[in-house]
Amino acid sequence: MKTLQDIQTQIVQLTTNIEVNYPELYRSLEESPSTLVSNPHPSITRAIMQDYLNGLKQVLKQYLKNHNSK
Repeated sequence: MKTLQDIQTQIVQLTTNIEVNYPELYRSLEESPSTLVSNPHPSITRAIMQDYLNGLKQVLKQYLKNHNSK
């Protein structure tokens, strides 16, 4: 099982990869309204961060699928 720190490291690596190799995609990455927390002290769990990582992976996968087919 991955630790929270492992997941955070993967998020940093993935967003860095997107920033360097796909700057047009990086510029379009925005926080989804569903990820914005109204609680001033939210509890960041491993599951929440894993969902965020999975979402980033899906965004990149879809981007590559759409741009490699042209």
